[in-house]
Amino acid sequence: MTNQTLRDRLLALAQPAYRDFIRKLLPLPVQDSVLGVRLPVLRRLAAEIVRTDGESFLAGPPGPLFEERMVHGMVIGRLRLAPERVQAHIDHFLPYIDNWSVCDSFCAGLKQVQTYPESYWRFLQPYLHDERLYARRFAVVLLLDYFVDAAHIAQLLSLLEGVPAAERAVQMAVAWAASESCARFPEETLAWLARRPLAPAILTMTAQKIADSRRVLPAVKARARVLCKPVASPKARPAPSHQDG
Repeated sequence: MTNQTLRDRLLALAQPAYRDFIRKLLPLPVQDSVLGVRLPVLRRLAAEIVRTDGESFLAGPPGPLFEERMVHGMVIGRLRLAPERVQAHIDHFLPYIDNWSVCDSFCAGLKQVQTYPESYWRFLQPYLHDERLYARRFAVVLLLDYFVDAAHIAQLLSLLEGVPAAERAVQMAVAWAASESCARFPEETLAWLARRPLAPAILTMTAQKIADSRRVLPAVKARARVLCKPVASPKARPAPSHQDG
């Protein structure tokens, strides 16, 4: 399937009411690129492309439309190739991710990570410090999707501390990863949070994410809320008067 064929198919499958709903969830620069094609339909298109020749389809850049980029990522996730070849396609695709929805859907579809975890663990490391914000979000979401486990939990928490996170999209991903860690490894995560390892804004987001989770016990939520609470800055001492000598 060519890019033009894909676009023609997407245009025919678009639903204006669904488009209007999705646009409200995405950042302003992306909203005008949304056609309004539902995710199950996009997945079927990706499966069709992979059955014919997925790598030929991926040879060129994805189109500018939201759904074109969604399908491009889904095709990568369905490839049955050596991890190094799939990772090359990931590296090529990352510059085209420009919103949280494409990023997170792409990560969720990379099921090959479960088969080759250590290869992908090494692969994602440089992206945690990438200058591109969605490359960093990609790496953090990949961590929380596939590496919140006994073998990686200590390293994962340490890595979250060092992610440059000036942008809200990255801050939210770090908070999400910390809350997922708290759901699966509460004691390890609470001990980590006690050191206040994240910026205050991210700690606040983390506490909210933990509070919203149905998999975290109330007692753990209460402890996390205290540990993530902003610390009041000390009051400045008044200037000495002449009577103070």
